[in-house]
Amino acid sequence: MNVDSSNSAGNGSIAGSSTSPSPKLCRANGGSSEKAYNCLSNEFQFPPGGIESLRLPVVVTSHETNLVARCRRIYAHAHDYHINSISKNSDGETFISADDLRINLWNLEISNQSFNIVDVKPANMEDLTEVITSAEFHPSHCNTLAYSSSKGSIRLIDLRQSALCDTHSKLFEEQEAPGSRSFFTEIIASISDIKFAKDGRHILSRDYMTLKLWDINMDSGPVATFQVHEFLRPKLCDLYENDSIFDKFECCLSGDGLRVATGSYSNLFRVFGCAAGSTEATTLEASKNPMRRQVQTPSRPARSLSSLTRVVRRGADNPGVDANGNSFDFTTKLLHLAWHPSENSLACAAANSLYMYYA
Repeated sequence: MNVDSSNSAGNGSIAGSSTSPSPKLCRANGGSSEKAYNCLSNEFQFPPGGIESLRLPVVVTSHETNLVARCRRIYAHAHDYHINSISKNSDGETFISADDLRINLWNLEISNQSFNIVDVKPANMEDLTEVITSAEFHPSHCNTLAYSSSKGSIRLIDLRQSALCDTHSKLFEEQEAPGSRSFFTEIIASISDIKFAKDGRHILSRDYMTLKLWDINMDSGPVATFQVHEFLRPKLCDLYENDSIFDKFECCLSGDGLRVATGSYSNLFRVFGCAAGSTEATTLEASKNPMRRQVQTPSRPARSLSSLTRVVRRGADNPGVDANGNSFDFTTKLLHLAWHPSENSLACAAANSLYMYYA
């Protein structure tokens, strides 16, 4: 197939080579056989010993590495409700799992037994006033963990105090402004996710409308509050009607602790700078063109609640616009995102696509 063209002539005959009277069979190693090879015409007769420049082709195939998840162990029969959080401990031996009413502590090597360390289930379920929404271990102190509740509070507990952590060591919650209470106050105050900063000193929390940054040494209030989609506040009634007000948005911090991020509707996510004096507030879209501005929609008369509700229930693509005239879509939401622990890269999950961004 790849004989030097200068040594070949005509229809494949070898120039300057003497062929033996009887046809030879070329072997794979360049040798010959005295037996005639009927499939070759007389023009393709190889000299004794083969041709030095003839190389048999080698088929090189490349195989993609497929990563396959394999179940190593199942930790079962410890929760009566859906698990909302799993967090590993810095000791490398234990982890916690949390549902709406309980937090269990597991040993990685023991799958048939766990220890219940937090239990908020009342004797009578009719007396239930709040549920656990998220829980996470401290990044370096193996005895400390935090969990959030549907009432907008974060509790810090110390496993050294008692086997059952009924009491907390610190409570973080923002005081309600006088006269600001409404029907939706408790719903939007519910914390959907909390994350410890890498330094272990700060906790980031996400409720429906805001991101809050807390200092564990200061429980009087958050050190910073970031408005995620304040333009939706006049739409809370509509959001309640289509159940969007119960969406659980996650949050994350950069490895250096200088930025925080969370998702919103229309596959948008927001990045805020949390360094002292920073005013950074960037809105990006989970798409191949994250800097693309949303399409401006022409002004239109305001629709009533009933008409908007009907449109949303029919699955409309554009159920409303914000104060700036930008369209927002309640059916597309960016709930999950994560920051790389050391690099300045962000992963966002929108619908069935995963987008990776590197600053």
